[in-house]
Amino acid sequence: MLRRVTLHQLRLMAALARHMNMTRAAEEMHMTPSAFSIQIKQLAESLGLPLHEQAGKKLYLTEAGRAAAAASRDMIERLDLLGMELAEIQGFERGCLRLAMITTARYFATRLIGDFCRDHPKIELVLEVVNRDQILERIRQNLDDLYIMGRPPEEPDVVAIPFIENPLVVLAPASHPLCAEKRIEPARLESEAFILREPGSGTRQVTERYFVEHGISPATRMTLGSDETIKQAVAAGLGLAVLSRHVLALDAPSGALRELDVQGFPLMRQWYAVHLAAKKLSPLATAFLTLLKDSRERG
Repeated sequence: MLRRVTLHQLRLMAALARHMNMTRAAEEMHMTPSAFSIQIKQLAESLGLPLHEQAGKKLYLTEAGRAAAAASRDMIERLDLLGMELAEIQGFERGCLRLAMITTARYFATRLIGDFCRDHPKIELVLEVVNRDQILERIRQNLDDLYIMGRPPEEPDVVAIPFIENPLVVLAPASHPLCAEKRIEPARLESEAFILREPGSGTRQVTERYFVEHGISPATRMTLGSDETIKQAVAAGLGLAVLSRHVLALDAPSGALRELDVQGFPLMRQWYAVHLAAKKLSPLATAFLTLLKDSRERG
């Protein structure tokens, strides 16, 4: 039965697992939904088990479907790796590098990615910019080669390599009275309203830990899932925020935001390059990881 399974069908199954939607998966593979559905049905017949089920408008993979999707990803990854290894033997670089990173990382990582693409002009680079929950799910599904994030997961088993510091600072609108003060005591923040990242965000967790350690409980004015939106809210005078200093660097010319000199800040964290411990890195992924390590050594 397995001898009738085609590589094309496995690629379709991997796409279905990524999107959990027949129409969107078909669009990615440049097929009509009906043609895509027929191929998935034929794959299910070859395997002898249903691969998905529909509950209302939502699609779910069966146990067999999840197993088929995992096998599909493993086979596709190995073939992609083979292509890169053969290209390397031939003396030129081709292939695809898949990266995913937390939204805040884009303030500095895009420059490194640009440098890498200029040094390797023949490659294809696929980049996903997502929140923490989404990146954890991508790690669990082994969808990418490398992940850039501020706090590595405890599960699954990963290799996490620190490569650049990520200082968190308190941001205020330029007109805020505290901007003119030095060595601001944490208690002074008690009366301020804060704009926080979404629950589960590493930045939010570190911020709330600081509040607890210093015995303060500032009001939460609002919760937002985007650093850009938070910056706009702070500039509009809606509250203070704790964000990466990398975020402030790009807004320095506008002068709309200021970093407050609060005792205990900056809260020092690290950016990490993460990959599954069991994953064999492709030559491209290894080269990009080397670039990140070099950026750490350059400071």
